[in-house]
Amino acid sequence: MLAEYIANALSEKSTVVMAIDQSADSEIAFDWYVTNFHKPGNKVILLHVPESYINATTMSPGRVMELQRESDGKTTDLKQKFIDKASKLGIEAEFRVENADKPGHAIVDVAQKENATFVVTGTRGMGKFRRTIMGSVSDFVVHHAHCPVLVCRHKDK
Repeated sequence: MLAEYIANALSEKSTVVMAIDQSADSEIAFDWYVTNFHKPGNKVILLHVPESYINATTMSPGRVMELQRESDGKTTDLKQKFIDKASKLGIEAEFRVENADKPGHAIVDVAQKENATFVVTGTRGMGKFRRTIMGSVSDFVVHHAHCPVLVCRHKDK
């Protein structure tokens, strides 16, 4: 019922920032958004914040470059995958990459700059201890975004 209320409250030309990565949780969030929220005319920004190796001081420069190439390849594959999914569903989507040390900050910043109507993200479902030590991207976004945030959690978790 809440999803129906929110979907009806959104205008036809909403801006949606969807945080994506290589996890299955991103696909679950994308599919849930498409099934329950998407309206024709929505501007969908598929936002990826890749892992950064620029400040990796304990690794050799060669290893850093190797990891960066791997990350770039994964980003290219991710872009293709999600743009293809969106195209097959008739959704116009823009893939955007933001390089940042903290993904949550980048997601909140892009949502603010784009005046997003809402943010969609998945969650890995970390336990309380791990979330306390490492932090949670979705938790940060929920507490710092200027707009509503939809956190999609897989029902098996």
